[in-house]
Amino acid sequence: MPWRTSHEGAAENLEKIRYYTEAVERAGGEPVPLSLANPEALASQVADLDGFVLPGSPADVDPAEYGAADGGKCAPADSSREESDRVILGHAFQAHKPVLAICYGCQSLNVYLGGTLVQDIHSEIDSQVAHRKKDLSPEPGDDPRHEVRFTGGSRLASMAGGTKAVVNSSHHQSIAKAGRQLRVTAQASDGVVESIEWTGDANWVIGVQWHPERMRGDALAERLFSELTAAAQGTRKLPPMK
Repeated sequence: MPWRTSHEGAAENLEKIRYYTEAVERAGGEPVPLSLANPEALASQVADLDGFVLPGSPADVDPAEYGAADGGKCAPADSSREESDRVILGHAFQAHKPVLAICYGCQSLNVYLGGTLVQDIHSEIDSQVAHRKKDLSPEPGDDPRHEVRFTGGSRLASMAGGTKAVVNSSHHQSIAKAGRQLRVTAQASDGVVESIEWTGDANWVIGVQWHPERMRGDALAERLFSELTAAAQGTRKLPPMK
């Protein structure tokens, strides 16, 4: 997994990334934080890895990456994180390796495949759903939670064992138009996209807008990471790329 931000990676600040590493470890995987400092070195490093987590980030994807102007609500972009995500996704799709993309990572995945983003849910969508702490007054100590509804026949519906789940939420942007060969498989009651799944081939690629790494003990959250690691183990059985 890449570090969430260039600053956290340079400082080796584990405060936030540890949620992801611990979730991978609980699922039986070995987490490997990837430096954002040298995308050329990253290109060779990813070849030795079996699967990928694209974590959240306080940054926002540069609107120019999806052909839009900054409407004034975007957080500063992190160009090194964006380039690292592109390197990882390019390799993952070529080598048929699984990807779990979370929050910012989900948005990054969508943009990589030509999709677009809602730059600020609060100002662009008429919604009564709290998608982040700032949407509530007074702000709670924990992330707000809300229901999501899954599309029948999707991987997530299978993992959830039904069409509904309650998830945590900490984001102000979301998917507008889904990228190439991505299927929207969950939405909140206000229509905000909560998950996408790759349909281009059988490869396991899922993006979720919520934070399963911070939902320890939740059955769906734990299954997301366990299925990721199972899919990663399967890549070792594939013939080497030519």
